[in-house]
Amino acid sequence: MLSLILIAVVFVTVVMAVFAFGAAVVTPSSLLGARLRALGGQQPTVENKPAFRERMEQALDPLSKAIPLSPADVSRTHAWLIQAGYRDAIDVSYYFGARVLLGVVGFGAVALLTGFDNLPLLIGVAGLGFLLPRFILKRMIKNRQQRIRIGLPDALDLTVICVEAGLALDQALMRVGQDLHHAHPDLSDELHLVNLEMRAGKPRAEALRNLVDRTGVDDIRSLVGTLIQTDRFGTSVAQALRVHSDSLRTERRQRAEEQAAKTTIKMVPPLVIFVLPSIIFVTIGPAIIDLIRQLGPISGK
Repeated sequence: MLSLILIAVVFVTVVMAVFAFGAAVVTPSSLLGARLRALGGQQPTVENKPAFRERMEQALDPLSKAIPLSPADVSRTHAWLIQAGYRDAIDVSYYFGARVLLGVVGFGAVALLTGFDNLPLLIGVAGLGFLLPRFILKRMIKNRQQRIRIGLPDALDLTVICVEAGLALDQALMRVGQDLHHAHPDLSDELHLVNLEMRAGKPRAEALRNLVDRTGVDDIRSLVGTLIQTDRFGTSVAQALRVHSDSLRTERRQRAEEQAAKTTIKMVPPLVIFVLPSIIFVTIGPAIIDLIRQLGPISGK
């Protein structure tokens, strides 16, 4: 009896092993089958599946076309997306598709929860979902401009060092972009794009003006104006950059002092809302309790 059970177990094990091996060889997506076909001289068949980005484009493209847009709206939105760091043309479709999708999702969620009785709530939630991507985009632009503004003094100092060491301005910008890749990646990417445009044959002034349009930072606009005037009149680039760096650091210090001066005003609402009631309860509360205890029996009589 034991020998029959052992034979049955061995038979089932062999059958399962042969079946698994055959399935692994026959399955197109199997790694073992691909290797065996490669050894046999057959090219592995690769199944062409649409990438995630392509599927997202196919899904959001009809939604992005649901909003009637003028060329001015598209160009303005594309400029905003470039300032936020999104330079692909398909990002415009992503943006408008997300606006329509969030508006429809908000409308549908409120309709499922409360029905169609509360029309102002339906319109309000749908409008909030439609406008939310714009608020997020504006916040992203502001944060990126702040990061670029913080890294600009360091970039100017490195540029002055490179120019005084004998490098040309184009090579100095390329070297500064490489050195700032980890510390200030946004500014490094913009300098890399400036170098690519100049390598492609654009004049330096046009490439620098494109840098201003891509970032929208006032400090970079003044820096670009200084560099263009220096290039036009043939003055010393290192001296102009040094003077501009000193003025930029002075402006940054003044901006920090301004923010510090605003701190006292910004602390007033939290103090009034959170701290002042606690102080009132702690100081006047025991006196009120004692007064109630003293006047309670008298008022009861």
